[in-house]
Amino acid sequence: MQLDVLREYAARRKLEIVAEFVDHGVSGARDHRPELDRLMLGVRQRAFDVVLVYRFDRFARGVRHLVTALDEFQALGVEFVSYSESLDTSTPMGRAMFSIVAALGELERNIVVERSVEGQRRARARGTHIGRPRRAVDEARIMRLRAEGMSVRGVAQALGVSRTVIERVLRVA
Repeated sequence: MQLDVLREYAARRKLEIVAEFVDHGVSGARDHRPELDRLMLGVRQRAFDVVLVYRFDRFARGVRHLVTALDEFQALGVEFVSYSESLDTSTPMGRAMFSIVAALGELERNIVVERSVEGQRRARARGTHIGRPRRAVDEARIMRLRAEGMSVRGVAQALGVSRTVIERVLRVA
């Protein structure tokens, strides 16, 4: 849906779409993502004049990352346009508003993180396991293989589990 909207916007503004960059399954909170890195390489090579995003938080969640990228865009003469917020960094007002909205986006993300952490803390206090289900392993076999002198890595390979699983069993035993 976002790509369709951006394509229509580009057509209305008579912008030629040089490339599309979409990171699937990668957190927007990360400063380095495969497609974002490819986009930044294109910016540095001056492959395009405008970076168009659906929402600015689809590009960056942190003010520091956003400001750094916008400074680089400005130095290279690349405009940044956020469709949803109707912000265009080619204008002074657009740059100022963008900084304010970016700060609010970061605040929102931090509040969500705080709520998630608190929810996990409460669940743990009630005895709920957080994370992946624990792997069922033959603890007696692990102990026997270790007693025979096999390394933790060797036991993990023999049983087809991670070293972390083996280390957890050994720690609890």
